[in-house]
Amino acid sequence: MASGPRFLIVESRFYDDISDQLVKGAVQELTAQGAGYKRIIVPGILEIPAVIRFAVRAMELRATDTRFAGYVVLGCAIKGETDHYEHVCHQAIDGVQKLALQYSLAIGNGILTCRTREQALTRARVDEKNFGGKAAAAALRMIQVKREMGL
Repeated sequence: MASGPRFLIVESRFYDDISDQLVKGAVQELTAQGAGYKRIIVPGILEIPAVIRFAVRAMELRATDTRFAGYVVLGCAIKGETDHYEHVCHQAIDGVQKLALQYSLAIGNGILTCRTREQALTRARVDEKNFGGKAAAAALRMIQVKREMGL
C-alpha cells in the first residue's frame, strides 16, 4: 500500500489504445513517488470535470471516507471533420481549470487535443512524450506548492 498522497485518476476511454498509454505513464509516475490512486473511467473527455466535482462534493458531504490529495485527468480528442472537436476540447479543459481554481485542487492535466491519431500516440506513449506521466508529475508538484502556500 502506498504511503504517499492519494490521487483520483479520471480517464476517458474514447480511444482505448491512447488511454492505455496515458494511464500507464501516470500510474508509473505515481507509484514511483509512493502515491496511491483510484481510477474512474468515463466515456469521453467532456465527462471528466463532472467526476472531479462529484469527488469534491462527496468529500464536502462526508459521503465517503476517501480523500484525494490530487487529481490526474487523462484522455484524448482528435480533430474530426466538424467543429465538435473545438467545443469538446474547450469545455473539458476549461471545466477542469475552473474546478482547480474554485476549489484549490492539485490537478495534473493529461487531456490531449491533437489533429491526428499519430500525434496523440506520440504524446501518450510512455517511451515517447509520456504525457500521462507528466500529468501525474504536475499533480504531485501542485500538492507540494499547496503545502508551500500553507494549504
